Amino acid sequence: MPSNTLQQVVLRMLRPLIRLLLRHGVAHATLAQWLKQLYVDTAASEFALEGRKLSISRIALVTGINRKEVKRLLDEPPAPDAHQTKHNRSARIIHGWRNDRDFTDAASHPLELPFSGGEHDFTTLVKRYSGDIPARAVLDELIRTGIVENTAGGTLRLLKPGYVPCHSDEEMLQLAGDSVRDLLETIDHNLQSSGETSRLQLSVVYDNLPEEAVLEFRTLSRQRAMALLEEMDAFLSQHDRDSNPTAQGKGTYRAGLGVYYFEDRGREEDDN
Repeated sequence: MPSNTLQQVVLRMLRPLIRLLLRHGVAHATLAQWLKQLYVDTAASEFALEGRKLSISRIALVTGINRKEVKRLLDEPPAPDAHQTKHNRSARIIHGWRNDRDFTDAASHPLELPFSGGEHDFTTLVKRYSGDIPARAVLDELIRTGIVENTAGGTLRLLKPGYVPCHSDEEMLQLAGDSVRDLLETIDHNLQSSGETSRLQLSVVYDNLPEEAVLEFRTLSRQRAMALLEEMDAFLSQHDRDSNPTAQGKGTYRAGLGVYYFEDRGREEDDN
């Protein structure tokens, strides 16, 4: 049986998620079915005994779900998910626009680009950083998400330093899923590790602040966080094989740094 502490922690983690689900009309039965599928998928991929083939009985034992239901869920085809591919593609294009000398000015600022017809145009940018994806489809997506705009002069202007969609509920939900997953992966890793193998997991919190200080902190934290993330982006892009095909090294890893701001009104009560 899980400890009382674990129960309290999980409930505290889930409260914002349940709030989000209720706002989107997701009933308890739907979430229960999603969780059942996820329990089986996770047990199947991560909880096999060393040197032994994972069986339906083993999954049933680990998850507490009966064997018949486990088999049914294992036979379910995985849901398609094109989000990560689209996100990575857009991020690579924006990075190239901000860092490639062919698409920046003497001060390293992104140039306004014609869609086509020039030596250094948007179509060339997309081909260089996104392969054979049609430039028009990429542009439509970047305009839709508020990252690029058409200027009065007919050129294209980059509005934001990264792929952070703000006009699409679906895209923001996908981004939320990535961010929460990455944080929980770090927490899970740190609970099983110590010392040099632990991962960065830090925060600064005060709970008796006046409104004026909070307003100032919002601005300060955004400015400092953006500066840090731009510095980290510059480093990682030099070693990422998609952004820099000449990058050398062994293995293939996904790594990054996430920063988020939070506030609430008054002292937080313990969840019961």
